Amino acid sequence: MAGPTTAERGKRQQESSGPPSARRLGRARLRTIVILAVAAVLLGAGVTWLLYGSTWLRVEHVSVSGTDVLTPDEVRDAAAVPVGAPMISVDTDGIEARLRQKLPRIDTVDVVRSWPHGIGLKVTERTPVLLLRNGRNFTEVDREGVRFATVSQAPKSVPALELSVSRTGSGAASLRRFGTDRLVREAVGVAGDLPAAVARDARTVQVRSYDDISLELADGRTVAWGSGESGRAKARALTALMKAAPGARHFDVSVPTAPASSGS
Repeated sequence: MAGPTTAERGKRQQESSGPPSARRLGRARLRTIVILAVAAVLLGAGVTWLLYGSTWLRVEHVSVSGTDVLTPDEVRDAAAVPVGAPMISVDTDGIEARLRQKLPRIDTVDVVRSWPHGIGLKVTERTPVLLLRNGRNFTEVDREGVRFATVSQAPKSVPALELSVSRTGSGAASLRRFGTDRLVREAVGVAGDLPAAVARDARTVQVRSYDDISLELADGRTVAWGSGESGRAKARALTALMKAAPGARHFDVSVPTAPASSGS
């Protein structure tokens, strides 16, 4: 059997090797891929060095905003931001955790990188709504019931708790059913629900039982609040009642749908 002719052999060789232009294009593509890969490696190495190895992007200063009672220096000391460390390596979650642990007065804190050299600490402090007497000192409690600080002087416009639960009658029943901690939480809830104008004038929140919570204002006026339930409705009723009877000395919003006032 005769083998392939010269023409057939040439055709097969041409089909296997392809045209010269195709071979050149393949080699160019390969070079391009190699060049891009090398460039990507070099770029990655450069970025890594810039972020971690260079002196250009390192922590140089820490700013603090939002403080009221706390001082910026107290916040900076508690945060313990590693000045001089690469910006990218700063553990912002760790800083937040340290601040909340060391300074319970802080409610929220936002730790942000301020490129190229700064770390910002945006602080929101807890606001006391009630004071618990602790010997000669006062423990501040926020509207969530968190006891976050003990101070020697009572802050202005924050009422103090008077827990005067009787050991007989409804007071004793409240203690057995709810316990002292629950009654304190109810008082905190009442203080947090007060209208702003009333909260500024409130001096004491007195708890006699779960259903018998009352307020004494700075000018001697009193408010019968009842239980801590329906706090927002009671706040609205009290605001309306005080506008309608500005000369009254006693207000009763224990039933918010039927508020009452008396005295003059």
